[in-house]
Amino acid sequence: MKTRLIRINDEIARVTAQIIRSELSDPRIGTVVTVLRAETTNDLKHCKLFVSVLGEQQQQQETMAALEKAAGFIRKRVAEIIDLRQTPELKFIFDDSIEHGMRMRKLIEELNQ
Repeated sequence: MKTRLIRINDEIARVTAQIIRSELSDPRIGTVVTVLRAETTNDLKHCKLFVSVLGEQQQQQETMAALEKAAGFIRKRVAEIIDLRQTPELKFIFDDSIEHGMRMRKLIEELNQ
């Protein structure tokens, strides 16, 4: 069951990223939105999608609001693309780990100089 859930998580993350990139036309969604990972519950009722948004804090907040608003559409498209008995409710969670890594790298580079 674990490997099946891992495959489902990977597929949901991949398909969601594709939908965000190519099918959403909301101008609030920034150009650099990355779906880092998906975590689906064992009963496939809920899925947390961890998303990284590069840009200013206001743009990040607007992008997250737009993604939450589009969650129903994205869920419908995921259901059409991935053949699951039940398509989970999607919850987008902001993940700043990429930005944090970039800040740390910059600090390390400054220390080395």
